[in-house]
Parts: sequence; C-alpha cells; structure tokens
Amino acid sequence: MKLKMLFCVFVACFYLLSCDDQDDKYGNYLVATPLTMNLSEFKDDAIAVTDPVPIEVSGKIYAYGNYIFVNDVNRGFHVLDNTDATAPKNIAFIKLEGNYDISIKNNRLYADSYGDLVVMDISDIDNIQMITRVDNAIYDDYGYTFPTYVEWPQADFYEYGDLDYATDAIIGWEVRTEKRLISEFEERSNNATLDNFAVNSAESGAPSTGQGGSLARFKIVDEYLYAVDYSSINIFDISDLNNPQTLEKVWANGTIETIFNQGDLLFLGGTQGMYIYDISTPATPTFVSEFRHGTACDPVVVDGDYAYVTLRGGNVCGGTESGLYVVDISTLETPELKTFYAMSEPYGLGFKGDRLFVCDGSNGLKVFNKALSPNLIQINHFKDINTYDVIPLPNSLLMIGDKVLHQYEYTQDNIRLLSSFQLD
Repeated sequence: MKLKMLFCVFVACFYLLSCDDQDDKYGNYLVATPLTMNLSEFKDDAIAVTDPVPIEVSGKIYAYGNYIFVNDVNRGFHVLDNTDATAPKNIAFIKLEGNYDISIKNNRLYADSYGDLVVMDISDIDNIQMITRVDNAIYDDYGYTFPTYVEWPQADFYEYGDLDYATDAIIGWEVRTEKRLISEFEERSNNATLDNFAVNSAESGAPSTGQGGSLARFKIVDEYLYAVDYSSINIFDISDLNNPQTLEKVWANGTIETIFNQGDLLFLGGTQGMYIYDISTPATPTFVSEFRHGTACDPVVVDGDYAYVTLRGGNVCGGTESGLYVVDISTLETPELKTFYAMSEPYGLGFKGDRLFVCDGSNGLKVFNKALSPNLIQINHFKDINTYDVIPLPNSLLMIGDKVLHQYEYTQDNIRLLSSFQLD
C-alpha cells in the first residue's frame, strides 16, 4: 500500500514538474485580429460635407483666403470662417476619412484619403462639390495602402488570416490575450514583418494658393502638386485643376515626413535627416544633398541661407535629443550644422521676417529673433498652451494645439493674442 502511495506521489510530482517545464516555454501575449468590410463600400461612405461637428484629434492647419481648415486626424477637415480673426466661426465639416493633408489652388482642394488623391471644388464654401478621386495615387509602394483606417492596437501578434488587401478594409480590431511560445514571439520580434508598419505607420504662396505649415506633406508649386510619403515624392501635374495627372514618382533617400519649398528647391524633413531636391525641372525632382542627424521626427523651414529643423526624440520618433537645429545651406551640396537649441517636444515651426516661431508641444510656443542667424535670441515664451502646428500669415499668426486654434497679431517686437477658439 505504501509503495503504491509513493508511486502516486512520484507520478504527481513528475506531472507538476513537467507542467512547470512547459509553462516556462509559454508567455501571455496580446493577439490582434482585424475586423473587415468591403473596401469599395467603405470608400463610398468616406466622403461627405456636413454641418460642424466636435473635433476628436486636432492635427494640421491650412489657410486659404478667409478660411482656415483644421485637420481632424484620419477623419477630415473642419472649415472655419476667419473673416473676423477675433471671432472665427465653425461653418462646416468635410468628412474625408483616411485624410491627413490638403492643399488648395484656385478653389480646388486636393487631399489624401486612404492613399487616393481627392479633388473638390470649394468655390462655393456652402456647397462644396466632389470633382474626382484618383485611386491609389499616393502611398502605394511601401505598404501605405494597407487597408486599415483605424488606429493600430498595441499587440504582440497581428494575425491577418485571409485578409485580401485589394478588396478588404480594416474597420476595427479584436484584441485578446493568448498563451504563445516565447520562442515564437522572439523569432517574430527579430524579423522584419508586416507588423512593423503599425509602428512606423510657412510658405508665402500666390493669392490663388493656400498656405500650410511645416508639418505639411502636400505642397503646390506653380502647376505641380508634390505629396511625400514613406520614402518617395509623388508628383502631379495640376495644370488642368480638375484632372490631375499622375507622373512618375521619385524615390527619396530616407523616410520622409514633411515638405517645404524655397524657389526651385524642395526641402524634405525625414526621420534621419533633411533632404534637398532641385525642381527647376518640376516634373522630375533631382537630389542635391542631405543633412543627416539621429533618428527623430523632423519638420523643416528655410529662409535664405539657413534651414531651421526641429527634432523630436522619444517613442516612435527615436532616441535623438529634442531640439532646434540651425543648418547653413549657403553651399547646397554641403549643408552644415551651426547651432543647436534644446527643446522639450518640438513640432511645427514657421517664420515671418526676423521672427521664428517654434511649437514646443506642452511646453508652449517659443518666439526667437533670427536676425543674427545662426545665433537665435528668444524674445518670448507662451508657456500655458499646448502647441502643434503654426502658420505665419502676412497679418496674423495661426497656431493649433490640443483642439484649440490660437490667433495672434504681430506687434513691433512681439505678438499679441487675438483669439482662442475651442474646436470641441
């Protein structure tokens, strides 16, 4: 009897030890599975013009005539009548899902929507009309037309099943916790897979062309529209405003985030540097040079012989110290860093005359005198606001941050608040 009991105890211990050994091989991981619907049906419902609605996530701003367009990230643009800058009015919402940027010329609004190029007639702001939609015109070579039109969830595994990228749109995600082999997780982490895309995912124009900020990915120069994506410049001939022609794209030298132009030059801000392209032949931008820095999010503006570049480190932007770079571009072929000013979390920037305006995130708006560039003198710091994007207009300064549009008038040596408009 005792022998039998000892045997049972031995078997039980062996089983428990074996389970422990097995458990050591497994971990709890988040697994995300996409929820889908037909892509054509989804796109048909993606565009509309409605009465004003509350903003969800404020993004970039764009100015055209007496109107300001405020991006609601991935949802469209809010239209504000800014005839009276002290009291702007929210008059409409352009529902444009999958949208991040717009650019306007002669009452034709060009915008991205899920990688398509959309053209609208805004000559009657109370009766905005759809003109055309060019399918897959933007972001179509490096995965940017992955049909996911909602935020990617935080997960350890993404399981796509029989997802068909040509016909399916991802409209949501189911996330659950599952036990998976630790070795499987480590193997996936060490390999470059589709999952990586989940993480990596002020100009003075002519009166007929609107004005965006330094965070813009769209730029109209004369009869051409340039739209930058992950690593290329998409080029459109818009000499016929209603019928944009897609030209051959130009591959850039790095991961691109923003675009700015000065004369016949494009300055592209990327996660690893600033890239200069010659557009004297507008249909075929030609690489001139680059200024490399550590990995960081990077908008750029240029005035004369100096480029002003903000770098924001941390999170997906990289580990570079956040700050403002002043780069000498007097010799275009060899850009040279001259000075660096530490910042907290810089985003957009812009200039008017000798004044440089830098959005430093939750650390407010900073104003510099750049008359002695590359040496800058800080002349003001508006601390109690959250700042994201800024556009210096001829007569006023626009600044957006945390669902609030701030407008300032220029004084002799500084700026003075005109209005703060809450968008929610």
